Amino acid sequence: MAKRLRKTYTARKRAEILASATRENLTAIEVKRKFGVTPVTYYSWRKKAGIVGRRGRRPSLLKQSGGDASIATQLRAGVQAKVRAVLPGIVREEVTNYLNALFASQRGPGRPRKVL
Repeated sequence: MAKRLRKTYTARKRAEILASATRENLTAIEVKRKFGVTPVTYYSWRKKAGIVGRRGRRPSLLKQSGGDASIATQLRAGVQAKVRAVLPGIVREEVTNYLNALFASQRGPGRPRKVL
């Protein structure tokens, strides 16, 4: 199996590829086919350049109906913030319940042990 050589791109070449991909609305796979840049590298460049948004996503129902995109963005951000606030507690509770059930069978009957 031949070892692949690592290719280095100049900052200018990276900027050109990113600009072309954005202008042509290319997916990561299309960038790989056209420029030979792996999807992981492409996404890394996009992140470092501050380019946001995912390619290949379907438009939201709000956008399809002609609604204000900023409302959809604000709603999405609000929901994400709530999920981030609640999720650690849910995970902690589920892990505790699982471990209590697991160790209860080993300890026999009695009071459940508080794990976390």
